[in-house]
Amino acid sequence: MPKHARATTHGEPESEQAAPQQPEAVTEAGTQAEAAPPSPASDNVSDHEQLPMSGIRVIDVGNFLAGPYAASILGEFGAEVLKVEHPISGDPMRRFGTTTRRHDATLAWLSEARNKKSVTIDLRQREGVQLFLKLVAKSDVLIENFRPGTMEEWGLTWEALSAANPGLVMLRVSGYGQTGPYRRRSGFAHIAHAFGGLSYLAGFPGETPVLPGTVPLGDYISSLYGAIGIMVALRYREQTGRGQVIDVGIYEAVFRQLDEIAAAYGLLGKIREREGSGSFVAVPHGHFRTSDDKWIAIACTTDKMFERLAEAMEHPELASTSLYGEQRKRLAARDEVNQLVIEWVGSLTRDEVLERCLAKEVPIGKLNSIADIFEDEHFQARGNLERIEEDGLGEVVVPGVIPRLSATPGRISNLGPQLSNATYEVMREMLDISADEIKRLRQQKII
Repeated sequence: MPKHARATTHGEPESEQAAPQQPEAVTEAGTQAEAAPPSPASDNVSDHEQLPMSGIRVIDVGNFLAGPYAASILGEFGAEVLKVEHPISGDPMRRFGTTTRRHDATLAWLSEARNKKSVTIDLRQREGVQLFLKLVAKSDVLIENFRPGTMEEWGLTWEALSAANPGLVMLRVSGYGQTGPYRRRSGFAHIAHAFGGLSYLAGFPGETPVLPGTVPLGDYISSLYGAIGIMVALRYREQTGRGQVIDVGIYEAVFRQLDEIAAAYGLLGKIREREGSGSFVAVPHGHFRTSDDKWIAIACTTDKMFERLAEAMEHPELASTSLYGEQRKRLAARDEVNQLVIEWVGSLTRDEVLERCLAKEVPIGKLNSIADIFEDEHFQARGNLERIEEDGLGEVVVPGVIPRLSATPGRISNLGPQLSNATYEVMREMLDISADEIKRLRQQKII
């Protein structure tokens, strides 16, 4: 069975994704990194060999996040992930986000490129392509996220890849997918949010649509679909011995999350508009400011939930059938009902509102900043904040592993690797290339 494969992403900014980029100057970082020890593994996770994806080798050949994040997920559950990068510049995500004292690693890189080994190969050189095909032959999964046609321009067609490894599973993530009239357009998460219909819904009625958060949600979602596709394809390979291609467009991963809007338009011609912090299906259902200038979220999607809220507000009569006890009446009097809740919440501190609502089992939660999250006892109890010691940086906090498996929980073995930290190991031990040949390949900047 092939053992390892590579992946690529399609994240922001995509102008750096079309092909590996050259830095201003060649450094010795790659050579130095090979001698550096890996980051320590998390103390409370299973041994690598006990994890369900152990024995699967993934090649991640993309840039940024869409696609490569799927490789990170597989790595958390035991897959060996080889991050194939350009020998000089590496993945541009190394320079994307908040910088650190490590010249080749932002905090975004450390967090999202975790559980990977860095192998440098120049895919624009013929010898680099041949090395890469040898690596593919010994792998299970390949992930790439360049614009459609880029891999083919390098000679890495699906025909060539599958000839090297008939059982290869290949995930291809791009802005618009591998087919269709827009296939060659640049694809960013921000553009996918807009094109896929999500951004149209974000904001207040009649105002400029806003970003649905300041994170590349589409990159994460498309990677999750990619990870699911990989697992399904590996299952098919177990049954038949044959690999296949998984094609994910970032925009369609976003579009798939938009509940009933396609059915509502197709059947009724209904276009959902921006609703601010509320919801067209329920009221009160939104965000409310407390007297200590904090925010809470309340969700009352049924009559019973509103009855509980009315009791928490010490005005149970609000839930009577003559007032707002029925959903249809609350929806018809949306502004009135919201104003009652706004005034009540605004008269109390956040803790007071939480205490009263939780006592009546009203669905309520804090609108957490990241500072709130770090202090929250539930995040701590669930292990959602993983603390990893990183050489030269000290403790780095990253999101913990999900999903949570009872018998084989995932683990973080290392944060985003130094450039080329595993090139020698892979070339010498996996591909059986001599030390002298490795030296020559380095001198010619093929690796």
